[in-house]
Amino acid sequence: MSGTSNKVYLVLSGTIFFLVAMLHLLRLVYQWPILVGTWTVPHWVSYVGFPVASGYCVWAYWLCRK
Repeated sequence: MSGTSNKVYLVLSGTIFFLVAMLHLLRLVYQWPILVGTWTVPHWVSYVGFPVASGYCVWAYWLCRK
C-alpha cells in the first residue's frame, strides 16, 4: 500500500469512528433508546462505546500524522 492510500484509509476510518463516538454521546445526552428486535440496548453500552470509539478516532488521526 502506498503512503497516500494509507492516509486516506486512516482519515476515513478516523472520521467514521468520530461519527460513531458522537452518536454514542448524543444517545447519552438525549437518552435515546435503541431497540434491536424486542431487546432494548442498555445505556451502559454507550458509556463503553463512546471512549472506545473516541480512542480509535484519536489513534487513526495520530497515525495519519506520522
